[in-house]
Amino acid sequence: MYTDLYQKSGSDFIRELGAKYGNYRKRMGYTQKEVAGKSGLSVFTISSFENGSSTGITLSSFIRLLRAIDCLEEIDKLLPELPESPRTLFKKQSKL
Repeated sequence: MYTDLYQKSGSDFIRELGAKYGNYRKRMGYTQKEVAGKSGLSVFTISSFENGSSTGITLSSFIRLLRAIDCLEEIDKLLPELPESPRTLFKKQSKL
């Protein structure tokens, strides 16, 4: 449920994100060692992120991880482009 999202801590989100990342990585056929080589991060860092024992991953590191499994375009889904506001649409129509 939507309100449950606001009950979660940042660490909870990062743990869930790490588990999802691990699933993506495996389904795409990458090993942690391969991702480490492509991202420049250590296997320990990747393993800790995926198993939830480390919740201190930086956004920069996460971007490197997405790039390593060829999923960087997914970052746009974090903050999708907003539609025009009703006020802006009203102003545009008023000018017609």
